[in-house]
Amino acid sequence: MALSSMTGFARSHGASGPYAFEWELKSVNAKGFDLRLRLPPGWDELETIAKKRAGEVLSRGTVYANLSVKRANAVAAVRINEDVLAAIVKVAGTLAGKIDAVAPSIDGLLGLKGVIELVEPDSDEAEDKAAREAAAAAFDQALSHLVEMRRREGVTLGQVLMQRMDEIERLARKAEAAPGRKPEAIRARLAEQVAALLQTSERFDADRLNQEAILIASKADIREELDRIASHVAQAREMIGKGGPVGRRLDFLAQEFNREVNTCCSKSNDLELTQTGLEMKNVVEQFREQVQNLE
Repeated sequence: MALSSMTGFARSHGASGPYAFEWELKSVNAKGFDLRLRLPPGWDELETIAKKRAGEVLSRGTVYANLSVKRANAVAAVRINEDVLAAIVKVAGTLAGKIDAVAPSIDGLLGLKGVIELVEPDSDEAEDKAAREAAAAAFDQALSHLVEMRRREGVTLGQVLMQRMDEIERLARKAEAAPGRKPEAIRARLAEQVAALLQTSERFDADRLNQEAILIASKADIREELDRIASHVAQAREMIGKGGPVGRRLDFLAQEFNREVNTCCSKSNDLELTQTGLEMKNVVEQFREQVQNLE
């Protein structure tokens, strides 16, 4: 199964009887899955169908789905609300006996809210049902295009993530081979520091200082961190290779990478090793940012 991105865009068109419609789907990153629909009045029953079908093929991302519908030859009829007009004329007649005012004109009366009503033409139940079924099929088509686009982007993301793993592995080997982390180099630096301390005062216990130096040397060793980084690299490659909705797991792994690299940097007492650790930290952050786009 291939990796999938959480971002994508798709459209589909359809027609049935007098109706023509268009679906527009847009997907963005999210912690979970959410389908947000905008449907025209009278098409609400498509919501349940769309959410069920989208939930079957998508596990993460917020999907915005908009349906626009046009009806051919749907000319609204103009109707005068006789009751409202009669009430207005009656009020006008009452006011005419009390104040000196010009009689209302026809266009003035027709311009009042509620006097004129636009009545939609009668619809055919069979045509409407067929149109809703066709719109549901068009949603499936748009959803299929969206899934395909997300998978294409997922393939590209997978290649980028594999490159990041190669870089982390290379930097880990560089850190392991750094001359500054060799036991002899650590011992030599500590010996110099101990000698400098003994020269400044006769109160220092040489044996005690030697014990402390051994303890500091053991704490400065990053062997365990490098082993865990190698294990994380292997896990990440396996998950990327298998594909599927592994975004959350890779995000957790990115946090583990960051923790180990931070520990390496904090333990380092060598400039070259510190620079390698900072470079690795930058690659881990790039990995984490890319993972945020995965389903």
